Amino acid sequence: MEVFPGKILIVDDEPDIVEFISYNLKSKGYLIAAAKDGVEAIRKARDFRPDLILLDIMMPNKDGIETIRELRQMHEFDDTAIIFLTALHEEKYEIEGLKIGADDYITKPIKPELLATRIGSALRRFRKDDEQDQKTTFGDLEINKTKFTVTYKGTEILLAKKEFELLSLLASKPGRVFLRNEILQRVWGTDVIVGDRTIDVHIRKIRQKAGIDLITTVKGVGYKFEMA
Repeated sequence: MEVFPGKILIVDDEPDIVEFISYNLKSKGYLIAAAKDGVEAIRKARDFRPDLILLDIMMPNKDGIETIRELRQMHEFDDTAIIFLTALHEEKYEIEGLKIGADDYITKPIKPELLATRIGSALRRFRKDDEQDQKTTFGDLEINKTKFTVTYKGTEILLAKKEFELLSLLASKPGRVFLRNEILQRVWGTDVIVGDRTIDVHIRKIRQKAGIDLITTVKGVGYKFEMA
């Protein structure tokens, strides 16, 4: 199997599970850190700076749902993959987990080789070189973060600063649903008070200026980048 070495933070309150997963991932070249609950996970994530976090849901002090919500509000983890690894098999939990920012949802038990494959796949989606990070292409659409430009079929789409930042955020993880409060914090920040309709207005302007379907509304949840 092709190996994608990196740093992984395992968050689970069951020591036997942590030990078992750690052993198998270390054998594939990963550097491992562990935490027993969400409180410790956030502290260790800031120090360890993992490439990927394996996160249980049912934990004491701060569960996985609370933890991922906090992590997805922190800019330093924009490029960190987060996978739920949980005993909760119900579909409603999987849907909820993916909606709030998980990149994958895996139920226990899982064979070590399959887990390593899912981890490698998640890391591969997140790893881009510096040039790719600055210039992203989706078919005929190009978003250049260095020049703050958006072009479609060679024609530049003139966007205002916040429109560009909003589009860039959504396009940074195609298919992922960004919650409204997350968008407000990451594009407008906490020091600026904006109205509830601010995002809607900017989304509408992006759609009008681009002339193509770029952003999908997930009713009652948020928005995602998904070109038709």
